[in-house]
Amino acid sequence: MTYVIAQPCADIKDKACIEECPVDCIYETRRSLYIQPDECVDCGACEPVCPVEAIFYEDDVPEEWADYRAANTGFLQEFGSPGGASKLDVSDRDHPLIAALPVQTNA
Repeated sequence: MTYVIAQPCADIKDKACIEECPVDCIYETRRSLYIQPDECVDCGACEPVCPVEAIFYEDDVPEEWADYRAANTGFLQEFGSPGGASKLDVSDRDHPLIAALPVQTNA
């Protein structure tokens, strides 16, 4: 099991979760953040610091955002498991689910 970042993160990307993650498993793309399930140690440190409540334990993702389970795991296959998100630049690509969303603002 792992944690999943869902729709509320799109375009917001507060990044408090990145700062809190002890294993550097949260990857950043142009519009969102993603948790690498092969690197996540299920510590839960990211979940309570998310100001938009976008992070859920995999089994607790609300049904309306169930597709984000696959968005997190499938999309990160291209990165593999490099052993730390900070080793990579911000990707210009997003999972199609996120890329198709209307742009949100921090209004």
